[in-house]
Amino acid sequence: MSAALDWIDKYGDLDHDGFVEYGDHAPRGIRNQGWKDSHDSLLMPGGKPAERPIALVEVQGYVYHAKAGLARILDRLGETGAAQQLAIEAGDLRRRFEQHFWQDDHQFYAQALDGAKELVPSITSNPGHCLFSRICDSERADIVTDRLLAPDMFSGWGIRTLSASSPHYNPMSYHNGTIWPHDNSLIAAGLRRYGHTEAAQQVVTGILEAGIRMPSFRLPELFCGFGRDTRFGTGPAEYLVSCNPQAWGAGAAFHLLQTALGVFPDATADRVFLSPMPIPLARSVEVRGMRVGTGHLSFRVTYDGGRPEVDIVDAPDGMAVILDDPPAAD
Repeated sequence: MSAALDWIDKYGDLDHDGFVEYGDHAPRGIRNQGWKDSHDSLLMPGGKPAERPIALVEVQGYVYHAKAGLARILDRLGETGAAQQLAIEAGDLRRRFEQHFWQDDHQFYAQALDGAKELVPSITSNPGHCLFSRICDSERADIVTDRLLAPDMFSGWGIRTLSASSPHYNPMSYHNGTIWPHDNSLIAAGLRRYGHTEAAQQVVTGILEAGIRMPSFRLPELFCGFGRDTRFGTGPAEYLVSCNPQAWGAGAAFHLLQTALGVFPDATADRVFLSPMPIPLARSVEVRGMRVGTGHLSFRVTYDGGRPEVDIVDAPDGMAVILDDPPAAD
């Protein structure tokens, strides 16, 4: 962990402005080095590619999440000094993030800062990851939630990678209008972290309803971002070269399940929060032998008309199972 933190601070910040960036290190290679790594996934309003080095909005959230989370771990381990230093660094990053990435005119976070520190103003799914990392100010998180669930972003099957109102939008473009289950799983988890359970339910339900209409009931790498239309019993349009199965898509299923069940372990405090949200499609879910700290938790959730009922089958001695959401992010 020390080596990773050292890389973030010494090598990840190419121009020493306090944000992690990627830039040019070789004449050949991938131009865009975030998870949206296609050549046209990061465009300025006129269609010109953003100039590097690039500080992606979600990457700053990952850095914040790492430092803030590790600070809590170190504090529990009694390494108070190191914990306080990381907490200070995380807080400073959060303040600078809000100052530099928020767009007053769009009421949304920019996709990135380019090499000239100009905002890349596209309305994308990327800031949804910042809900997952908890870097967002709570009031702005409310605004981001509403924006992500607006019709130009939420297709009915999930949240698009790019707003349908963008001039670059194409529902069949790899990163400029399609829907990625893993992307949505991170966003749904973030929505719950800020207490937006109904919004999280909408995203989880959309992706699951898409999944049951896919071959072999698998969540694919991605699918097209056309608006939902079930008049003829159809599902979302498949992206023809999407990998299926694919690791991100498969992992998204479990992440979505965790969000749907509201499972938030806190092993260092000997407690687990468990707060399933209503899922219209579900009948029952049983989890057996889930590792929490040094023990194992088993529980069953049954749904009566979509409403969940929880039965704790087995819980470790001394482990508190709290049937509620954890405190929302500050």
